[in-house]
Amino acid sequence: MKHKSAELSTFLDELNHPLRMEIENLREFILNSDVRITENIKWNGPNYCINNEDRITMRVQPPKQIQLIFHRGAKVQELPKNRIIEDDSGLLIWKTSDRAVATFRNAGEIEQGKVNLTDIVKKWIQETTK
Repeated sequence: MKHKSAELSTFLDELNHPLRMEIENLREFILNSDVRITENIKWNGPNYCINNEDRITMRVQPPKQIQLIFHRGAKVQELPKNRIIEDDSGLLIWKTSDRAVATFRNAGEIEQGKVNLTDIVKKWIQETTK
């Protein structure tokens, strides 16, 4: 298993988030999905990178839900004609062809979406690191 960022763990301790257990569950899940993934803090939440390129950011505010934002980093890039990945699970809400959001309100929703989320994370990393 990949090591969690101590800095991020301390940040989350201080945040005292009501969904902390769910955040930890998602952290482990994302880190274990690809050996190249590293985590840090960006935009006041957990952020996941490949080769220092941002790919998935966890939005933890407001504290009533957790959102995983799938993106290609902060730099503006030309939008692809089609969505970055195919996803029939219904977990992703597409904002643009290269940006999608998955929202979880509780542990049950995370557990229910795990199989599809594994597929989404792996495909996202593969397609955005070409």
